[in-house]
Amino acid sequence: MLQNFDERNRNLIVNINGRLVHRDEAGVSPFDSAVQGGDAVWEGLRVYGGRIFRLRQHLDRLHASARALAFERVPSQAEITAGIAKTLRANGMRDGVHIRLTLTRGVKYTSGMDPRLNDAGTTLIVLAEHKAPVYDKAGVTLATSGVRRIPPECLDQKIHSCNLLNSILAKLQATAAGADDALMLDLDGFVAETNATHLFFVERGVASTPYTHSCPEGITRGAVLELCARHGIPHRIADITLAEVYRAEEIFCTGTMGEIAPVLRVDGRTIGDGRGGPLTRRLSELYAALTASEGEVVVD
Repeated sequence: MLQNFDERNRNLIVNINGRLVHRDEAGVSPFDSAVQGGDAVWEGLRVYGGRIFRLRQHLDRLHASARALAFERVPSQAEITAGIAKTLRANGMRDGVHIRLTLTRGVKYTSGMDPRLNDAGTTLIVLAEHKAPVYDKAGVTLATSGVRRIPPECLDQKIHSCNLLNSILAKLQATAAGADDALMLDLDGFVAETNATHLFFVERGVASTPYTHSCPEGITRGAVLELCARHGIPHRIADITLAEVYRAEEIFCTGTMGEIAPVLRVDGRTIGDGRGGPLTRRLSELYAALTASEGEVVVD
C-alpha cells in the first residue's frame, strides 16, 4: 500500500492557475487559503486512453463543494477541462494517469481566517502523475480505527475539502496495527468508509454499502451501484455494523485512485476464503469495461 516513486514523474509539469512549471519550481503563496487554513476542495481523476472517467460528475462535485464554501470567481467546467488538457499535453500523458485537482479560496492580502481577506479569486492546481491504481488487486487488509468520521453537524463531508486530518489520524492507527487502511465508523457505530475509499459488503449474493451521512458521495461507489442495477445484481444502501462486517462473505473497496480491490482481512478476521470473491471479481471486470468505454476525451 505504500506507494513507490515513479521515475517518470521526476520532471512533471504542474499547472497553477494556468502557469506551467516544473514540479521543483512550483509554488503556492504562503498567503493562499490552502496554506493558511486548509480552505480548499479537491477531486481525484483517472485518465484512460486520453479520456477522463466521469469527468462531469467530478467537476459537478468540485463546484458543489466550492459553492458550499462560498468561493468566489470559480473557474467554469470548460476552463478547468482546458487546464487539465493543457497539463496532460505538457507532460505527454494519455493513459495510466491520476490527476489531483485542488481549488483553493485563493490568496489573501494578509494572513487571517476571514474569507473577506481573499480578493484575488481562486487558485486552481492541476497535478497529473503517472500512477497505476494504488490498491493491490490481490487484496488489502483493514483495521478498525478509534477515530470516528466527522458527522454532518460538525463538518458536512459532502464538502469534499482538503482538510483530511480525520482520515490521516485513522491511517496512522491502521499503519500501527499492521493493516493497509483503516475502517472508520460514524458516531453511531455504523460503518462509514475507510480512510480513503468506500466499501461494499456481500452476503448471500447482496452487495450492501453504507449510507454517506459521514463521508463523501463517491463517484466510483455510484458507478458500482449503477452496474449492480444494470446487471441485475442485488444491492442495497444500509446501516452496517461491525458484526455484519466480520460475517461478510466478500468485502471490496471502491475509489478513483484504487478502482475496485478486495478486502481480505478486517481486524485479523479472514473474509470469505481470504482471496476475494466472485462478485468482487465480476464487478471489477464490469468496472474495467465501463472505464474502457466511457469518459470525456481530453487529449488525442
